[in-house]
Amino acid sequence: MATGWARDGAVQDQIDASIADAVERARSKMPSGESLSECEQCGKEIPEARREAVPGVKLCINCQENSDTEQVNAGYNRRGSKDSQLR
Repeated sequence: MATGWARDGAVQDQIDASIADAVERARSKMPSGESLSECEQCGKEIPEARREAVPGVKLCINCQENSDTEQVNAGYNRRGSKDSQLR
């Protein structure tokens, strides 16, 4: 495959870096620390099974689902070539 000035494997390196960034971003958003017994948003009790399964949980399932759907994924490839940015 003709890649111009890019070295062999450069595309795969970009893919790997994008995946590593996404994994790091996801890990940084995971809860940590002591789990709460009541939801921060609605005040309902968080089931014990959820508190044990997700250390540091602060929201009940319904509030967590609402929070997840509200978050917008603003991920983009910052390591793209100039050619891909000009298109």
